[in-house]
Amino acid sequence: MANKEKKVPGNVEGPYYVDEECIGCGLCESTAPDNFKMSDDGSTAVVYKQPANESEKAACNEALKDCPSEAIGDNG
Repeated sequence: MANKEKKVPGNVEGPYYVDEECIGCGLCESTAPDNFKMSDDGSTAVVYKQPANESEKAACNEALKDCPSEAIGDNG
């Protein structure tokens, strides 16, 4: 389970975030490309935009559920 105290730099403020457990696999970026992207150095993903509608929220929840390292959190 993701830990809000261990968020990686680059996450925008809001309920969804990526923490230090991220292995940079790209699954979240491919599942919810409107909300996740790889960090500038490519080592981890980050939430660059919080979901703005139900479709984006559903995609973020799918990414959270499928994340192999459980690095995505939702404190909403």
